[in-house]
Amino acid sequence: MSKKYSKYSDLELFNLLSGVQTEAELAFGELYSRYSQKIYAYSLRMTGNKEDANDIFQETFLNFFNTAKSKPDLTSVSGLMITIARNLCINHTRSKKIHIDLEEYNLQTNDTGYEQKELLDLISNALELLEFEYKDAFILRQYHGFSYKEIAEITNAPESTIRNRFWRAKEKIKEILAPYLHEISNNNN
Repeated sequence: MSKKYSKYSDLELFNLLSGVQTEAELAFGELYSRYSQKIYAYSLRMTGNKEDANDIFQETFLNFFNTAKSKPDLTSVSGLMITIARNLCINHTRSKKIHIDLEEYNLQTNDTGYEQKELLDLISNALELLEFEYKDAFILRQYHGFSYKEIAEITNAPESTIRNRFWRAKEKIKEILAPYLHEISNNNN
């Protein structure tokens, strides 16, 4: 990777993608190094499956590269990448029609305390129970740090709707986790 390209902005790199092949490859490599972890993490959180996340991850970058030739007026590289990944996740969810039974996660335990990893697993499981639109808003805001305005642009929804979806996602997660958190607090007393 050329250090020269690490100094370019995302938009400058994006504009190089439709140019000379050598420059395009180096620009793509730089964008890949900047966004690969973020896109993979998003895909994994949305699908809950490493194999599916890998497929979506690869398709995202392929679609992104192919899109470079048809989007000369781009304003946000990260927004475009997340939008592509999001659309692929939506298609994946529709094709799989995964239904997760709440009873699978209603486990009882007599442990005196949960380790942090177990709590994170519970939160991940709670996320899986959310409808896609709530899960999407929550993950983009909480895990990826997008503003409500940026999420609204990515999802083509009003900012007020995104705020509402994020709030409802938090409330639903609290509701799902309430029995576990209650049990933990009882066990710690």
